[in-house]
Amino acid sequence: MKIRGLTLIAFLLIANSELLVGQRISTLDYINKYKYISIKEMLDYKIPASITLAQAILESSSGNSSLATEANNHFGIKCHNDWTGEKIYKDDDEKNECFRVYKSAEYSFRDHSIYLSTYNRYKFLFDYKITDYNAWADGLKTAGYATNSQYPKLLTKIIEDYDLEKYDKVSQKEFEKMLREDNVTLMDNFDFNSPSITKDTEENKNQVYLPMPNHNILFYNRIKYIICKKGDDINSLRKEFDLFVWQIPKYNDISKDQVLEPGMLIYLQPKRRNCPEKIHKIKEGETMWEVSQKYGIKLSILYKRNQMQPGTQPTKGQELSLRKKKK
Repeated sequence: MKIRGLTLIAFLLIANSELLVGQRISTLDYINKYKYISIKEMLDYKIPASITLAQAILESSSGNSSLATEANNHFGIKCHNDWTGEKIYKDDDEKNECFRVYKSAEYSFRDHSIYLSTYNRYKFLFDYKITDYNAWADGLKTAGYATNSQYPKLLTKIIEDYDLEKYDKVSQKEFEKMLREDNVTLMDNFDFNSPSITKDTEENKNQVYLPMPNHNILFYNRIKYIICKKGDDINSLRKEFDLFVWQIPKYNDISKDQVLEPGMLIYLQPKRRNCPEKIHKIKEGETMWEVSQKYGIKLSILYKRNQMQPGTQPTKGQELSLRKKKK
């Protein structure tokens, strides 16, 4: 995910509005156009690029479905209770179902990554190898992404017919090389209100755009987090990541008036009860809150696990138990 120079760049695809009435995009053209974002999403969110591309092809009919052309929704993602954006209603499993509407296709790809990495029912997918597209295809059906019993077969057929699995093996350096060789221009601080994103021209036909937040979203212990920059505060982060006022303070065991300093780790999701590591040895001046943030463990759980009074601090050299209650 650490693609130097890309993490704060607005990078990905021309929107779908160039699809004129009666004009269809071929599957090969669709792959050539959207392979960059699929690889970038893989490097950032650990979802196989082949799976992202195959799902987009299948769900959007290679960008030609009414949902894709009218709502920029390439993955058939429905509104659900947590969607606060624009909506469109179409018949699917039931009549007049609610689907998400995106400003442009690139937002759909990003939301797909966030959707799979955030919802608990897809959590087990990330235990599979990134090159095991068969397991991912089966897992998506098991998790309930689609009701069609043939969904895994349809995905794997697309992957194998178009050799999409090769994109799952692209490394960070190889991706940067691909962008250079394909003459894909990365636009820094791209303005998504610019009309240039709405159509192909000689100037922008090789430009690819991806809506990136001001902060690079990272993962530890399967929790999304960011590293604070100069000028950040709780309210600005809340707006950037579309969170409620109470969420950042609660998720990070801080007050609503906490001053955020550059380099501070801030979680965008609740911390967990456990983490992969078992023991942490305290360094000079290290606090319980810092350990809680480092490992993504709820502060209250950390205190209970080590039989310490809330508010007290550990001493240098003390070993904290991260997974089991100390006897």
